[in-house]
Amino acid sequence: MILSRWPILATRLIPLPRTRTISPMNLQRGATEALIATPGGPLRVYSVHLDHVLPAERITQIRYLKDRLLGYPLEGGAITGAVDFGLAEPPHPEDFVVMGDFNMEPETPEYNTMVGARDAYYGRSLRLENPVDVLAHLGRLTPESYSWLHPENPEKRMHLDYCFLSAGLVPRLTDAWTEYDAKGSDHLPVGFTLS
Repeated sequence: MILSRWPILATRLIPLPRTRTISPMNLQRGATEALIATPGGPLRVYSVHLDHVLPAERITQIRYLKDRLLGYPLEGGAITGAVDFGLAEPPHPEDFVVMGDFNMEPETPEYNTMVGARDAYYGRSLRLENPVDVLAHLGRLTPESYSWLHPENPEKRMHLDYCFLSAGLVPRLTDAWTEYDAKGSDHLPVGFTLS
């Protein structure tokens, strides 16, 4: 679900690829896309939930999702060709925000598929093809960071939830955090501020 204080111009569901399993249960996962008219201009926002079982399936889902994210200006969103019905063509912004339950931990193969591999000399470079983890970019993703607590054993913690930005939004990133005091779910909210 995506809630916005600004008008949502268009929305669509993007089902993510999966493979049939016999066991354990494997749910259809997806990304909800919203094109939002923000004061800073139109922005694409995605709410994502990736597979919880297999790293290989998450990698496939991430590759598919990145193709949609990066191909949006060419592919279009929920509607294209609206002029045929006398409607204005919706904007096609390059910048995006992707957030949600990715069911992956930092520096795993899935994570590196999303943000790009870290070079031994240069570290993780800012590239248009790779979304940027807001916590990691601001140095707030540490070995002690977590966003999930095991329901029966709160001492077992993992970092599974993320906010990623397109490279074009990174200069506007001013703050990022995890709401460690939040209640209501075994997952904790991760947030950020753009100027």
